[in-house]
Amino acid sequence: MAEFPEAARELLAMQPQHEFFIGIDSDGCAFDTMEIKHKECFIPTTIKYWNLQPVAKYAREAAEFVNLYSTWRGINRWPALVMVFDLLRERPEVQARGVVPPEVPRIRAFIAAADYPKSNDGLKAYKSAHPDPELDRALEWSQAVNAAIAEMVKGIPPFPYLRRSLEFLQDKADIIVVSQTPDEALHREWEEHGIDRYVRLIAGQEKGTKTQHIACAAGGKYRPDHILVIGDAPGDMKAARANGALFYPINPGHEDESWQRFYEEAVHRFLNGQYAGEYEAALIAEFERLLPETPPWKR
Repeated sequence: MAEFPEAARELLAMQPQHEFFIGIDSDGCAFDTMEIKHKECFIPTTIKYWNLQPVAKYAREAAEFVNLYSTWRGINRWPALVMVFDLLRERPEVQARGVVPPEVPRIRAFIAAADYPKSNDGLKAYKSAHPDPELDRALEWSQAVNAAIAEMVKGIPPFPYLRRSLEFLQDKADIIVVSQTPDEALHREWEEHGIDRYVRLIAGQEKGTKTQHIACAAGGKYRPDHILVIGDAPGDMKAARANGALFYPINPGHEDESWQRFYEEAVHRFLNGQYAGEYEAALIAEFERLLPETPPWKR
């Protein structure tokens, strides 16, 4: 277990019940929650806790780009926060207002510390070994984000063709949730809509990275071309590729169409061994065009 968080033990113990394995991301992939979580919860809390009120407009633009509209969509909240600060620091409009975004060296050190999960529990453990007021504020910010999400994000159903896909696959594949959302929020959302019954396990940030989730749950247990990761962010694709797995993209802004295509076409190709190659490559090319690396204010 040295290379995996202790909480990943449940994933390691999972044994195949079917020939195929599918890992599904949650926010923005299973549920249309990315926009509301970031625009109504993450961003206002970030502006408040990190004293970005004088440049709130630019903070919002940077945070939306990093978390929603770029190749970094879906990354863990800690590197995302640092990236927002770095983008703000180089903007002339922010410099003209005399605002210096936080450098957050202690958060950067926490991100670089491989032995600590990038979760609130991981930060608490790291903070006990490296106490610092910056980390106190970081934990307060993260807890406030979670509280805002728990209060705000309710009643959002899964994408319609997700449910149909889960029903179709329940006797054909072992399915788990693969996410960097906290476990508590994942269980709440999947149970609220009664779709938790279709998955073997729900893996959030406490159980490690998405790459670790797939490695623990599927590594060496299924043929590589029998492992599929479904996600709406490049990080999901990287997690798939790190494990030699296939990837099916849920295109941001076209989620309903993506799930319909999966249900009507892609899942059958996957189960019939006709997914890898040109078909997958065409889907990924379409997906990557939607998520640029350069923010709009630099183009």
